[in-house]
Amino acid sequence: MPQETAVYTHGHHESVLRSHIWRTAANSAAYLVGSLKPHMSVLDIGCGPGTITADLAALVPDGRVTGVDRAPGILDRARATAAERGLRNVGFAVADVHDLDYPDDSFCVVHAHQVLQHVGDPVRALREMRRVCKPGGIVAVRDADYEAMTWHPRMPVMDEWLDLYRRVARANGGEPDAGRRLKSWALEAGFTDVTATADTWCYSSEDERAWWSGLWADRTVDSSYAGRAVEGGHTDAERLRAIAAGWREWGAREDAWFAVLHGEVLCRK
Repeated sequence: MPQETAVYTHGHHESVLRSHIWRTAANSAAYLVGSLKPHMSVLDIGCGPGTITADLAALVPDGRVTGVDRAPGILDRARATAAERGLRNVGFAVADVHDLDYPDDSFCVVHAHQVLQHVGDPVRALREMRRVCKPGGIVAVRDADYEAMTWHPRMPVMDEWLDLYRRVARANGGEPDAGRRLKSWALEAGFTDVTATADTWCYSSEDERAWWSGLWADRTVDSSYAGRAVEGGHTDAERLRAIAAGWREWGAREDAWFAVLHGEVLCRK
């Protein structure tokens, strides 16, 4: 395994997993779903708690899905997710996207959701994903673009949040505005057949606002991101508490609206 060149900014605090377990193939991999066939073998990189992985396994009932993550502890949660759904065509393992322990041409589909924004060398990661993908197969990648996130009403404390997050993520070796770069990275990695698209998550209803603002308020003061923001000299605990309060104030507004833009690429080998 190579030396780690980037740190997972968010960590696996409950406020982070609150958003991860919400993710499904429908709301996070719709650009890929139409290309799946029942017999396919799928590698799901950065699977986290396994909710997308389990959905993919249900969509390839005659195939198999392997979910991998660098954090061994989260895989117990992923295994429990698969077991709760009674899925028998899914397994999990520890892996590093920069150096996958699989032979060339192993999988019909290689999928990564919100991964490349956190890795030290996204082009190398894509080359490795391409290596383990079968000829004629698909590498599917989706990442948010933080700079492109937009919301209403505009509040200075929310602008402060975005600036802080992007600085912390880059200090950790990642690229928070990965979404806009996916096509460029894929071409640099050697893909010649790349379909690039975009999609959004949008939070506007009362329940959506409460959920989104609450998890970011908690993440801002309690997660690994909070610790790294302070330890890295980017801010202090008092400002983090003020940003968390700003998130809650925003979420309580009846007119509040938030959109997350994602870049997506389907790369055919």
